[in-house]
Amino acid sequence: MKVVVLSDTHIPTRARDLPKRVLEELETADAIIHAGDFEEWAVAERLMEFAPLYAVYGNMDWEEVRRRLPERRVVELSGQRIAIVHGWGAPHDLPQRVRRLFEGEEGLSCIVFGHSHRPFNNQVEGVLCFNPGSPTDSYFSPYLSFGVLTVDEEGVRGKIIAIEGG
Repeated sequence: MKVVVLSDTHIPTRARDLPKRVLEELETADAIIHAGDFEEWAVAERLMEFAPLYAVYGNMDWEEVRRRLPERRVVELSGQRIAIVHGWGAPHDLPQRVRRLFEGEEGLSCIVFGHSHRPFNNQVEGVLCFNPGSPTDSYFSPYLSFGVLTVDEEGVRGKIIAIEGG
């Protein structure tokens, strides 16, 4: 299963639309995960036109997004349990903090998070922690990016995709 992973899209304040490279990847997605900071609900509606969307709200999301989405959640895709949360606070130990947030959750294969705009694709205490970065705002990162998770019976593998020219 191919899961396109987004966070911190910040539409409309940072961009009017998703980058072309993201839209191309969405065409072949089996599912989409968004770790918050859509800003407006129309972004979620647009993503749902491509594939099932599993999402949470972030600290910059507008009221309609906060009403419609949870702060955190755990989903099962292709037999793998994936936690989703936006994140909070300073970026330097964010992967460790989101890992601790889901400490009691049994059988997690992956935790998807955002907030820092900094891509991250590493194991933390035996669980893949995955931040796709931001496809629209490189203020806190050297490049624009998003991610793809390959999810199957063997586990979850992540890939960060840098957006050329971004």
